[in-house]
Amino acid sequence: MRLAGAGNHGMIEAGLILQEAAAIYDDLNAHHVQSYGPEARSNAARSEVIISDGDIDYPKATQLDVLLVTTQEALERYSRDLKKSAILVVDEDVDAGAITDHKVHRVPLLATAEKTLQRPNLVHIVALGVVVELSGVVSKPAIEAAVKDHVPRGGEEGHLKALEVGYELATKSAS
Repeated sequence: MRLAGAGNHGMIEAGLILQEAAAIYDDLNAHHVQSYGPEARSNAARSEVIISDGDIDYPKATQLDVLLVTTQEALERYSRDLKKSAILVVDEDVDAGAITDHKVHRVPLLATAEKTLQRPNLVHIVALGVVVELSGVVSKPAIEAAVKDHVPRGGEEGHLKALEVGYELATKSAS
């Protein structure tokens, strides 16, 4: 799976949380690779997580089951590796009109974090809720525990609310 967006959208942190949820709480094999800043040659940030119940032979995501993007640039740069059956999640402001061979879930990720939660820095947690609800890649108890591990003491409630909102957005987009 690949999570991509602007550098301030928290996609690197989201990948780390997802890897921890898989490896520590769901007892799966998981590998995380990240790219941001000069390595990404722009303001884009990318996080790739490979999750398997078997061995992981290659540490780079080459055939994506899930792609979540928060910016147009991320979609254009990182959608080429999608499998035919892949789940594609885009922020509602991203134009995915050129992608016709995949089901596209248009979700108000940024607007929800900014306006509904009034915490734009939680867009990555909302995104994780969407991804977990749509893909089932890790269990909800695993992602919730991993999110709690990455939150400063006292911030757990707000982060778990953002995760719940993500679950709800996914449910709406799937119907």
